[in-house]
Amino acid sequence: MAVDTSTRKSAAVAPAPGRPAKRRSSVALKIFMAVTGFLLVAFLYVHMIGNLKIFFGEESFDHYAHWLRSVGTPVLPEAWFLYIQRGVLTVAVVGHIAAAVILARRARLARPVKYVHRQKVQGSYAARTMRWGGVIILLFVIYHILDLTTLNLNPHGVTGEVYRNVAEDFAPSRWYVTLFYTLSIVAVGFHLRHGLWSAVRTLGLQSPRGEFYARATALVLSVVLVVGYLSVPFAVLVGLVD
Repeated sequence: MAVDTSTRKSAAVAPAPGRPAKRRSSVALKIFMAVTGFLLVAFLYVHMIGNLKIFFGEESFDHYAHWLRSVGTPVLPEAWFLYIQRGVLTVAVVGHIAAAVILARRARLARPVKYVHRQKVQGSYAARTMRWGGVIILLFVIYHILDLTTLNLNPHGVTGEVYRNVAEDFAPSRWYVTLFYTLSIVAVGFHLRHGLWSAVRTLGLQSPRGEFYARATALVLSVVLVVGYLSVPFAVLVGLVD
């Protein structure tokens, strides 16, 4: 009795019914990560530029901090702009992390059998950097909020005296805070460098020339961000800001 092997073969390789939907879902998650990542990067740059006003002196820096609380008035009550901003950023951060966890889990389940010989290629190195960097950044954000937003961990901790809070926070005797801040910002730089390039690829960039410029731009933006943020604690450390 003859057996239709072509039918059996096609049935064996037929994709699972839910696989296309999961693939579309993964693409949507990657796009969501890219969009939220760009939003967070934009905030980081605006925040960095604001931090650099500390070099204009105590009065200018404290006035800038007070101005932030008045943005949107009288349409919005005082400080509502900051609360709205924090709410949006919180949603973006939580969503970004959740999407990353889901995608990482799907990637792990897609290859349940480990390779016998696995080369440590650039992709795996970048993935490990992103995972550990993300954990460090999350811990830093929590500490940073408790330190310079709610002031629970700040040695000065006086509302409205932002310049003095920063100066006391990074005082030479608190070198360990500066060290933790430095490691965290460097982690942000690595995360940003790979994240920006990955986001651009997710949004459709495929040409080798375009990838080269994307990598170069991501590197430059990351270096600028790291230098901009670290200039403040090191200025306090060496006495340029006191």
